[in-house]
Amino acid sequence: MSVQMEWDQELDASGLLCPLPVLKARKRLQAMAQGEVLRLLATDPAAVIDVPHFCTESGHELVGTEDDGETQIYLIRHA
Repeated sequence: MSVQMEWDQELDASGLLCPLPVLKARKRLQAMAQGEVLRLLATDPAAVIDVPHFCTESGHELVGTEDDGETQIYLIRHA
């Protein structure tokens, strides 16, 4: 999935290890309005599993992913 779209807020979780990227994303999404998009940056190798699982379990929509080398980029729409 490509991440070539607009987002409302960005969370840089680079350098944080599991489960912190997902925990910080959950906290940020709770403060966002329904339909807004969070752009999450993560370097944790486990994020490729954790972020999609978090979205599925919480009902948020994973609308885009991209890997630009070290950093994974996720676009998550608040449900």
